Amino acid sequence: MHVGTTLRNMGDQSTPGTMSVCALAAEQAGLESIWVVDHIAIPPGNAEGSNGRYVDPLVSLAWLAGITTRIRLGVGVLILPYRPPVPTAKQLASIQELSGGRLLFGAGIGWMDPEFRALGVDRHRRGRLADDALAFIRACFDNDEVTANGQTFLFRPRPVRPPIYVGGSPPHALKRAAKFGDGWLPVGMTPERLPKARAEYAEVCDAAGKPLGEIVVMGGLPLRDRGAAAQALNDFREAGAARFVLGGRYADSDEYRRTVEGLAAAVGAL
Repeated sequence: MHVGTTLRNMGDQSTPGTMSVCALAAEQAGLESIWVVDHIAIPPGNAEGSNGRYVDPLVSLAWLAGITTRIRLGVGVLILPYRPPVPTAKQLASIQELSGGRLLFGAGIGWMDPEFRALGVDRHRRGRLADDALAFIRACFDNDEVTANGQTFLFRPRPVRPPIYVGGSPPHALKRAAKFGDGWLPVGMTPERLPKARAEYAEVCDAAGKPLGEIVVMGGLPLRDRGAAAQALNDFREAGAARFVLGGRYADSDEYRRTVEGLAAAVGAL
């Protein structure tokens, strides 16, 4: 099981100085990946913890690719209905190309009504919009020539497609993951619930004629107790998780460094 951690591209911690120090700390600790999140238009009533400050996730990953060398770069998840498919596919391909193939692409449909209103997007169409975007993005990575809005064009650079992890809850997210993804990024998963959820995902994949994809779990760990943290990681691994991503807040880069060092120690104790 690969182990990574989130990196705050929001709030007071989303400054160039803090983000760069945190990214390098995670890489130096030997973690597999760092992950950012996606919000575009936070209303004042939902700004707790971020003050409405969010650095764009794809811009963040492109910048982080330039200051790191090994660690993989994830977005969990990019809200596809917020963005036009053509430039989104181009941005994803550009990050994958310039990072040397380190991108991990989590994709979602979104949920926050005010953001959809701010963007002028019908929230009720978000599932269809996400499906169309995923189909188009896959086509871009599979073909030098693609067609959008009746116009054929060259899609280059065309690096190896990053793995696609579809976020969300059953049943729709499972069907979307089986059809378009390489894996599933469930919400609020625990080691106790994961075997049943994995079996359900396997059934959906089998019905679609697809192999079972990877499962990426995001959550917390009791890092103050290295043994307990290692046991929790092992429980997720035995339950079928292919990746575990540690979430959580931190005040500054010093706290983040202690967290990733604790996470690395828990991984080493497995």
